[in-house]
Amino acid sequence: MSESADTAATIAAVRRFNRFYTRAIGVLDRGHLGGPYTLAESRVLYEIASADGVTPTEVIAATGLDAGYLSRIVKRFEREGLVAREPSARDGRSVVLRITGPGRTAYAELHRRTIAQVEGLISPLGAREQARLTGALGEVERLLHAPAEPPGCILRPHRLGDIGWVTQAHGLIYGREYGWDHRFEALVARIAADLVENFDPDWEGSWIAERAGTNVGCVFLEKQDETTAKLRLLLVDPAARGLGLGRRLVDACVARARDVGYREITLWTQSVLTAARRIYEAAGFELEESWPNQDFGGLGLISERWRLRL
Repeated sequence: MSESADTAATIAAVRRFNRFYTRAIGVLDRGHLGGPYTLAESRVLYEIASADGVTPTEVIAATGLDAGYLSRIVKRFEREGLVAREPSARDGRSVVLRITGPGRTAYAELHRRTIAQVEGLISPLGAREQARLTGALGEVERLLHAPAEPPGCILRPHRLGDIGWVTQAHGLIYGREYGWDHRFEALVARIAADLVENFDPDWEGSWIAERAGTNVGCVFLEKQDETTAKLRLLLVDPAARGLGLGRRLVDACVARARDVGYREITLWTQSVLTAARRIYEAAGFELEESWPNQDFGGLGLISERWRLRL
């Protein structure tokens, strides 16, 4: 088959899938998920509800909507009391959109309907078929958005052998770069073993970054309770730094927490880990408390707890 024929077949397959999926999720319905809002309006409500204040420019960047169309949607939300605007503290020429109490209630109902719809779509599938679907969807996303990913890097769930690598990599890298001793590696081993032994795919998540068949990063989302999750064991191998991989791992963790329905994420780190701290701050985490830490043999260590409200 010629290249042009290959391309034509791919185009036809994508269009066929678009027709199937838009019908399956009701994109063409007057009200998305049987509610009072269109799909575009529902997406805007999601973006505003998911942030602690967001500018119209940021909503446009996240959704790709036209500025005039977004303005009409926001005005409707304001009339209905779902969204309020206030001057931006960072830029007096801009405004910040915030969800209101009624808006959060409307979003919660939208979230409930979304989860119910997806559960209805996948309920006929067994565990193996659901795993295949998850992998296939991830592959579609990687292929269509490959330029946005670190070159040659993929994110995947943990599998057999990964937990040993997580423990070893933490011990070696932090020992070499910060002088942390065997006590830190032992702590990582306990955390990692508990994560994999008690892993709950409905509430938690794991991401191993892999490049050319070699593990180069990781992060885990652990359930603390039904409203709070923990970000655990973020690591990027020195050979893969500078690719934006740390931010991508954190973003994947945060997105999963939002999908599950957690209200906040906490994490524990050390003040000397400046690169990681910058990633956390850029993702919206805020430093809550700090205290001296001598547990790993490092002199003058300061432990920190950070929190992100979703």
